Amino acid sequence: MFDIAIIGAGVAGSYIARECSRYQFKVALIDGESDVGNQISMANSAIVHAGFDAPSNKLKGKFNAAGCIMYGKVCEDLDVPFNRCGSLVVAHDEFEMLKLHELYKNGLQNGVPGMQILFQKEVHEMEENLADDICGALYAPDAGVVSPFELVVKLAENAVDNGVELFLDTVITDIENKEDYFLLKSNNQEFKAKIVINAAGIYADDVYEMVGDPYFELLARKGQYFIFDKEVGDLVNTVIFPCPSEKGKGILVAPTVHGNLLIGPDANPTEKGDISTTQNELNNIKITAAKNVPVIKENFGKIIRNYAGTRNTPIKAEFTTTDGDFIIEESPVKKFVNVAGYESPGLTSIPAVSFYVLNEIILPICRRENIEIKENPNFNPKNKKHIYFNDLSSEEKQELIKENPKYGKVICRCETITEGEIIDTIHRSAGAKSVKGVKKRCRAGMGRCQGGFCSPRVVEILSRELDIPMDEVSYDKKKKSYILNGKTKVVDSNE
Repeated sequence: MFDIAIIGAGVAGSYIARECSRYQFKVALIDGESDVGNQISMANSAIVHAGFDAPSNKLKGKFNAAGCIMYGKVCEDLDVPFNRCGSLVVAHDEFEMLKLHELYKNGLQNGVPGMQILFQKEVHEMEENLADDICGALYAPDAGVVSPFELVVKLAENAVDNGVELFLDTVITDIENKEDYFLLKSNNQEFKAKIVINAAGIYADDVYEMVGDPYFELLARKGQYFIFDKEVGDLVNTVIFPCPSEKGKGILVAPTVHGNLLIGPDANPTEKGDISTTQNELNNIKITAAKNVPVIKENFGKIIRNYAGTRNTPIKAEFTTTDGDFIIEESPVKKFVNVAGYESPGLTSIPAVSFYVLNEIILPICRRENIEIKENPNFNPKNKKHIYFNDLSSEEKQELIKENPKYGKVICRCETITEGEIIDTIHRSAGAKSVKGVKKRCRAGMGRCQGGFCSPRVVEILSRELDIPMDEVSYDKKKKSYILNGKTKVVDSNE
């Protein structure tokens, strides 16, 4: 019997699991994918929003600015790359300047610190590659960029290290409310849990309908992106947003935490799980991004990857009105908690949301239901440091190689990722089990050649370290995307 079962090991589920591990609860973190953070948390803008555009009368406004402030400490504890580079919302005319003043006032209501309205000269002094007709901007110094997939991995790792049990490749197929507990049925096993947290991302409405009458629906929207080579990663130094519209925040141009450049996303209705890219939409992203940063047009040849991710827009009140806010509450089914409709600024808000879910929802339920609450005296908020070989000094590299020669073998030349780093990611808690899993944890394959040179070596290392045949190593285990089908030549020893 688990005290708490969390369905979904994306950023929401993994962070809530980590918060729960502060207490001596028996916690199950369950996900249908073969790795944590393999859906919405894997493919998004990676922006930590300051909080000026989140409606002050909604949960988004309540949690955004607070979550942003918490990010520095969280990423330091978890050893996650984070850069508080600031953001600019740019204006091309007087009408858009008025919109910036509205955002500024809303930001003040949300408690966003340090905002400034900048005018043309100040904006171009800050970002010299902006379009000449940009006449002003709203500057928010607290905004930043993070590595979302590394964040989820480190959250799950820390949760497991503090006692949470992780169950992957486990799809919940049915839930029965037994009054004293919930019986969760899956493709692998059954779970009994006193409290259930539904953090199933785009599928959260489907999960809730297993146990209660539907009262919200999630509509999927797809956003497509481009990643540029690090050679042009310094075209902008801050996150550049257009003036927002009814459709959303618009096509942004941003540095990434690892030194690349990102543009996107668009926002189009789609089917759940659809992460395909389409040429027309990708072309539109290029055109739109170049309106704010024209020099991008000269660098389209330096794009190294495009990709898409899904997000969800919640609809509530018998499916008739779009609420557009997070759904964070104990549901009409008691002891069943929904953390749903978790679109932007969900990534930013998650530190504050998880604190709220634990202290304002889970602990009160425990007191009401007489579930024992004891603090975990061994809780450690910090992860074991990951060695980023390329960031070390020459002397540090030499000392490390003396200790472990595998750190002297560079596997991914584009990102300078060593065999020692790859082995470390495999053997950690919630470690990598596929080529994609390695890629998410230490960036082997995320460079200019996108794994063209290093993938065969990563396959060899996974085969050896996991003690499985090479033809069982996959790019993404859940999708059974096996890389090798067999030997190209078999020699008969009798010939």
